[in-house]
Amino acid sequence: MFRPKVPTMPQPTGLTTPPAVVEPTTITPDTPAPPLAPATPAPARPAVQLTASNVLALVGGGTAVVLVVGAVLVSMLLAVALTAASVAVCALTVRSVIARR
Repeated sequence: MFRPKVPTMPQPTGLTTPPAVVEPTTITPDTPAPPLAPATPAPARPAVQLTASNVLALVGGGTAVVLVVGAVLVSMLLAVALTAASVAVCALTVRSVIARR
C-alpha cells in the first residue's frame, strides 16, 4: 500500500533509422576579402561644447534632482516613523486593556 509505484520507461516501437553520417568538407576561398575602408579621423573639437547657459542648466537640473530625491526620502522616513508610532500606541492600548481584565 505504501510502496511507491515507479513508472517504467516505454520502449520505442517500430523501425528506427540510424543517424546520418556527416562527412567533413574542405573550404577553398575563391576571392580575397576586399580591403577595409580607411577610418575617418576624429574631430579636433569636443563633441559637447559647454557654454555658460549649458552649465547653468546642468547645475539647475542637478539641484532639482537632488531636491526631489531628498523630498521623497524624507517623506518615506516620515511615513515609517508615523507607522512605528501608531503601532506603539496600539500595543500600549492592547496591553492596558488586557491588564484590566
